[in-house]
Amino acid sequence: MSLYGTMRTGVSGMNAQANRLGTVADNIANSSTVGYKKSSTQFSSMILPSTAGQYNSGGVETDVRYSISSQGTFSYTTSSTDLAINGDGFFIVSGEDGVEYLTRAGAFTLQDDGSLQNSAGYTLMGYEYDSAADPTIVVNGFDGLSEVNLSGSGISAVASDTGILAVNLPNTAVAGDTKTTSLKVFDSQGTSRLVTFTYTKSATDNEWDVVAVDPDGNNILSETLSFDVDGQLTSGSDLTLTGFTMGGAEVPDIALSIAGTTQLASDFSVQNGKVNGNAASKVKGYEIDDTGVVSVAYENGDLVPTYRVALASVQSPDNLNPVAGNLYTQSNDSGVVVMGYAGSSGFGSIISGALEDSNVDVAEELTAMIESQRNYTANSKVFQTGSELMEVLVNLKR
Repeated sequence: MSLYGTMRTGVSGMNAQANRLGTVADNIANSSTVGYKKSSTQFSSMILPSTAGQYNSGGVETDVRYSISSQGTFSYTTSSTDLAINGDGFFIVSGEDGVEYLTRAGAFTLQDDGSLQNSAGYTLMGYEYDSAADPTIVVNGFDGLSEVNLSGSGISAVASDTGILAVNLPNTAVAGDTKTTSLKVFDSQGTSRLVTFTYTKSATDNEWDVVAVDPDGNNILSETLSFDVDGQLTSGSDLTLTGFTMGGAEVPDIALSIAGTTQLASDFSVQNGKVNGNAASKVKGYEIDDTGVVSVAYENGDLVPTYRVALASVQSPDNLNPVAGNLYTQSNDSGVVVMGYAGSSGFGSIISGALEDSNVDVAEELTAMIESQRNYTANSKVFQTGSELMEVLVNLKR
């Protein structure tokens, strides 16, 4: 074994411990960073070929690994736009460069332009919400994503277009008897309008005529209801109220379900009566449920879904590439990005009003720091001894 080899091995050991101290320093510095995943330094021996009677020292190599898949604990906040993932998955965020990244840092804040940005300045991405069906996901890419933007959720008014009105009509009524009830509907400007329904017993057994009029008395529905011998509706369960204009605003055609309407030996009563739509109302706040649906909460109690937060995962999260801003990008070893929604297809659930803490154990890092310090000192002694022996050897020649 040469003295130069001894010195090289000592330097190798010092470099390895310096790398370990670097990861320890990063971990301690980010122990309070939301969603931060700790790094660690793993060691492996580097062995050089040796001959009989002579040993060639090699050294040590290091490999930095990241505990990205390790779940952190949760801290609860008073902001509904603070988000944490309980389980697998990453939020998709976009920077000013328009590139999408993965992150577990969910400290999102509503900006003046309506976007939700985390503390690193990256914008939360998702899909526009469709009440009829989940947005179509491009499973292996970020196509179709748009920023979650709440700028259009000021004062809101939604016109009525569907409703339910189920009543019981007394079977003891005689021809010409009438029963009356009303439904409140909303026009396109959020003004409530009263639609009046009048049920008149016809001369034919098990038949009633129903007429609906708008506030001006204009007829918007005229229909005959028929019942079977058991008093159950047989003439169809869906009616249409013709739309009308009033005060410069419009009430569109309303699809009215009368399923559940009966003719039984009981007094006239309304079993179910409601319509959709809402009056003009200001935004009170925002709610995000555990499946990632972002809803605007209005002062009148209405919740209007607007976006659904998308999540992403990879086969090997620990092999993602960490980048500045507590972000990750796909690598050759991580596998391809797979998109989905919280609570489905192996993805975790979203917790609103919570943040995922760093998974750093400070006590463990301090222990590692002491170990590295001692090992660094020992390796420096090896280098120093080799240097002193080299000096002795040089002096012998003199």
